Amino acid sequence: MARGFDLSAYGLHAPDVIYDASLGLLYEDGVVCDGDWITATGALATNSGDRTRRSPRDRRIVESPAIDTHIDRNEFTQTLSEKSFGLLRKAATDYFNTCGRLYVVEGYYGTEPQHRLKVRVICARAYHALFMRTMLVRPAAKARAEFASPDVLIFNAGQTPADPKTPGLSSAVSVSISLATGEVVILGTDYAAEMTAALFTLASYRLALQGGLSLPAAAFEDPRGSVTLLVGLPGSGKTTLAIGAAQHFVADDAISWSDRGVANLEAGCYPRCHGLSSAEQPELCAAIRFGTLLENVVVDPRTRLPDYRDTTLTENSRAAFPLEHIVEANPSASNGHPSNVILLACDATGVLPPVSRLSAEQAAYYYLSGYSSKLPAAAGASAEAVFSPCYGAGLLVHGPERSLELFSERLRAHAPQVWLVNTGWSGDPAGTKRIALSYSRAIIAAIVSGALSGQPTVTDPIFGLEIPTSLETVPSELLHPWESWQSAEAYRAAALRLAEKFQANFQQHAVWVSADVADAGPRVSEVAAT
Repeated sequence: MARGFDLSAYGLHAPDVIYDASLGLLYEDGVVCDGDWITATGALATNSGDRTRRSPRDRRIVESPAIDTHIDRNEFTQTLSEKSFGLLRKAATDYFNTCGRLYVVEGYYGTEPQHRLKVRVICARAYHALFMRTMLVRPAAKARAEFASPDVLIFNAGQTPADPKTPGLSSAVSVSISLATGEVVILGTDYAAEMTAALFTLASYRLALQGGLSLPAAAFEDPRGSVTLLVGLPGSGKTTLAIGAAQHFVADDAISWSDRGVANLEAGCYPRCHGLSSAEQPELCAAIRFGTLLENVVVDPRTRLPDYRDTTLTENSRAAFPLEHIVEANPSASNGHPSNVILLACDATGVLPPVSRLSAEQAAYYYLSGYSSKLPAAAGASAEAVFSPCYGAGLLVHGPERSLELFSERLRAHAPQVWLVNTGWSGDPAGTKRIALSYSRAIIAAIVSGALSGQPTVTDPIFGLEIPTSLETVPSELLHPWESWQSAEAYRAAALRLAEKFQANFQQHAVWVSADVADAGPRVSEVAAT
C-alpha cells in the first residue's frame, strides 16, 4: 500500500491518494466513511443506493473512426460524441477534486497473458476499491511497472450525477466507454458491477478482433481435467452449478475462449445471494468471510447476520469474493477446450425440459436466442420471457453475427457436446415448485460423466428437443414436463405460447442465419395445424 500516488496527469489533486489499499484499511474506511457494516461472517456489507443493478440503456460507446465499423448499433450500443465524453470526464475529475481521499486499484482483466488488459481504477468509495481489488487479477510486485501505461482507465465517480442535458445522454446515469482509448467514465450510479461490465465489453471487443470469444459463463474441471462451460443470464445458476465437491471451480461469470482454450477473465466471484442457503450451497456460504463484499444484502442490526431471503433492498443482492475462497478453485490461466457446453435457461413457464441434447443447428439457435425468464416482483403476476442475443445484450458491441461466428467456429474445431438445461420450473406452474437444485446437479453430473451421451431420447413435438428418456436420479415426469401437467391441453397451449415468443424474437436473426439454423427452433405452425 502506498500513499501519495501521483494523479496530476489526470488533473486530479486530492490531498490523500491511496494506491493498492489493504483489506483492513478498506474495511475501516467503509465503516467510518460510508456507514458500512462488518457482518458476523466477517464480510463487509454495503449498498449501492437506488441503483441495485446495471443500467445497460445508459451505456454509451464513444464514437471513433477506428472502431465505428466494428460495432453493432442497437438499444444497448448507443454512441456518444468525443466532445460529450470530454464533458463527462471533466465532471468526474471535478468531483474527484472535491474528495478528501481517492483510491487507485490496478490489476489485470484476464488470466491469459496474451489477451489480458492492464487496468487502472480511480474511485472515491472504499466499496468500489474493494470490489475491484477482488475482481481484478493482482499483479506481482515486479510487474507493477507495466501499469505505467494501462490499457484501461476507469474513472468511477458514481456518487455524482451526469448532466442529463449533455448531448447523447438520456438520464443522470452514464456509463461511457471509449473502445479506442480504453477509458471508462461512470457517473450517477454506485452499482459496482458497472466496472466489470465495462471491462467485459472492452475485452470482448478486443478479443473478437483477434479471433477469440468472450462468454458470460462459469466453468469447471472434472477430476479428469475435462472442462465444462455453463453459459447463462444472471440468476440461471451458473455459479452454484459450477461449484461442487467433485469439481474444480475455474470461473464464475466471465471467460475467454481462444485457440489456447478457456481462461478466466476475473479473479473473483460475484454470485447472487437471494435465497442463498448453507444447506444447499455450503461452499458459497463458507466463502462469504473476511475479504468478501456483500452488496445490497439486508443485515440484522443486532446480530449482524445477513438475511439472504430479505429482498427489501433488491432481489439482486450480491457477494464479491476472491476465487481462493472456494477450496476447489483452479486459478490457472488456461484450462483447455471444453468437452461440454451447457446453455442454461431459467424457464418459468414449466414447459422446457430440465435437459436436452442439442444438434449444431439447435446450439446456434438457442445461443442466439439467449432465453431466460424474469420472475415477477408482485405475487400473482406473470413471469416475463427474456431474450438476450448470445446471452450478452448490454455487454457485447460486435453484434450477434460475430459472436455466433466465433461460437460456431469453436464448436466445429473442438466438437463439445452442447446441452440445454432448464434450471427454472418443469411441469404445471400451478402445482409445482422450481426444479430442485439436487436434480439440476444430478443432471450436470450425468452430462460430465458421459452417462447422458448414450441415452436414448424422445423428441419434443413442439420444440424439437432431444430429451433423454431416463436418468436414474431424476423422476421421469420431471424429465418430460408434459407428463406432470394436469391437463394435456393446458401444456400444449403454454408450450405454443412460449414457442411463438421464441419465433417472434428470432425474426431479428432470421434474415442472416442459415435456413438450417432458422429451422432449428420450435415448430409452431406444424404443431398448431395438427
